[in-house]
Amino acid sequence: MNINITRLITMGTVLPGMPVLAFIFLMIPAAVLSQDMESINLANEYYQTGQLEKARELYDRLVRKSENVPLIHGMYFELLLGSGDFDQASKHIERVIRENPGNKIYLVDKGIILKRKGDSAQEAEYFKKFIKEISTDGQQSRFIAQYFIKKQMFDYAMQTYLMNRAASNDALLYSLELANLHRILNNKEEMISEYLNFASQNPNNISYVKNVLQSSLQEDGDIDKIENELIARIQKEPDNKIFSDLLIWVNVQKRNFYGAFIQARAYDRRFERNGNKVLEVGFLALENKAFDDAVQIFDFLCNNYSNTYLYPIARRYKIQSREEYVRNSYPVNLEEIRKLANDYEGLTSELGIGPAVAEAMFNKAHLHAFYLNEIDSAIGILNQIVRIPKIHPDLIARCKLVLGDIYILAGEPWESSLLYAQVEKSRKDTPVGYEAKLKNAKLMYFKGDFLLAQEQLDVLKLATSREIANDAMHLSIFIKDNIGLDTSDFLLKKFAGIELMLFRNKKSEALDSLIVMNRN
Repeated sequence: MNINITRLITMGTVLPGMPVLAFIFLMIPAAVLSQDMESINLANEYYQTGQLEKARELYDRLVRKSENVPLIHGMYFELLLGSGDFDQASKHIERVIRENPGNKIYLVDKGIILKRKGDSAQEAEYFKKFIKEISTDGQQSRFIAQYFIKKQMFDYAMQTYLMNRAASNDALLYSLELANLHRILNNKEEMISEYLNFASQNPNNISYVKNVLQSSLQEDGDIDKIENELIARIQKEPDNKIFSDLLIWVNVQKRNFYGAFIQARAYDRRFERNGNKVLEVGFLALENKAFDDAVQIFDFLCNNYSNTYLYPIARRYKIQSREEYVRNSYPVNLEEIRKLANDYEGLTSELGIGPAVAEAMFNKAHLHAFYLNEIDSAIGILNQIVRIPKIHPDLIARCKLVLGDIYILAGEPWESSLLYAQVEKSRKDTPVGYEAKLKNAKLMYFKGDFLLAQEQLDVLKLATSREIANDAMHLSIFIKDNIGLDTSDFLLKKFAGIELMLFRNKKSEALDSLIVMNRN
């Protein structure tokens, strides 16, 4: 029985998900398996363990039966080439080609003999003719290209794809496959071109292309290559959303948020997006701490979309962008903090108390509590927020956490512990629930209840939030190390007390205590 396994696979005879060896065993007569499988396995083992002479002896006997060829060809052929026995390799290939005239894999292997012999000119001529012969058959071209890739013959794989693309008269065919090959060969401009071809075929491909390009183009000038290619394509296809979207992304990668804003503004106008793309860029500018650009972007939205749902969002984030700038400046300008609080108040007055301004109210409460030292105002605002109908449970939980922090500032830790426990219980196994548990553990640490704090921290090491898990681990290690050094806990309690002073913004007292502690 003459079994051409490779051809059966390429013709779709092997069912999807069916292991190839399982299929082979089903197709080969039981008599053959019982007679030769033990020898085949032994020969393969000899080859894999470097006992090449023993493997060759068995393979030479096994290969006489056509039924065995699909099971041993790969290793046997490589053994012949590796030993330099090109004559035997040629005889073997000519025989299997005669017996399997439709199997193009063996024709590739015939060319590989030329390659291994170092006959570059004859090799190139052979593969040029071979690739041209299969170029009109899409299924064969794809399969052979994949075989070339397996053999790390990337240039021939590329030629195979390109020849079939030309024969099919489809300029976008194999875009992803070619892009990946150019990526392997570090042909950056060609890689970019093919990835853009791939992205242009379906908007769902954009995220993948962005991720690949971001990881592949790390050298100076690489991002400019993408930008230049995109600009050229947009000039040819001004109505192509995908290229315009990618050009905005390129500007963000360059941290040119103003440039991204200009592109996004044009994108919104051209494709009637009503400011949504500009809003996305504003969020990215804020996230990347480009506060001046963020203020300018949100200000544009406030002025140009004042009668849309974007207005309250843009207005709030414009103030928040200014707030982030002020809070990240040193020293913090309290006059600017007061202006921000007044701006939040103006927003609340303009839009009315409700879900749309709840986040702004929350930010305002934070300013009153932690910068202006107006504890009562902060508590009043936070209690007002939790009474607003239809507020998201996470925001209610965050309000309670800040209230807990405020009660620590006010010297009422029991109230803080109660609020943290409420949030931990109501938002169990959520990020805000883990944060509440961490805050309670830190409160126990501040109070000097180190063993109880450590129990909570050890649980938090398994939290789903990496940041919380890391914070818990570091504090737990710190407690263990210092309890081990001082069994009386005296120094650790002193240090925890200083950290509590810092939390309560009593920096002068904390510094004085630290100086005294160092002297002792």
